Amino acid sequence: MEWYLEVLKKYAVFDGRAQRVEFWWFVLINLIIAVVLGWISETLSSIYGLAVLLPAIGVSIRRLHDTGRTGWWLLLSFLPVIGTIILIIFYVQDSEEGTNEYGPNPKALGRPA
Repeated sequence: MEWYLEVLKKYAVFDGRAQRVEFWWFVLINLIIAVVLGWISETLSSIYGLAVLLPAIGVSIRRLHDTGRTGWWLLLSFLPVIGTIILIIFYVQDSEEGTNEYGPNPKALGRPA
């Protein structure tokens, strides 16, 4: 839950880097909340989806930065199947060692990033 809240604190932050753990905990908790709200009300689920849209984009871009890629790779999500598969492959890759053009390695800074 700490990682989820950390992403929400960085509501519209698109620079820097995000560790795998930060990204995947956000995805997992976000999915659970969306499913529960979907069971309760489609309207609540839609409102929640809009509320977390910017944090989700932000953490996705920061995750790509952590692997040494520009955030523009996120546009692959518009390709129905292959784009999603490629992005998942990028998201599961380990951090780029040391400092890259997007900042220092968050693993070296401790947690949360």
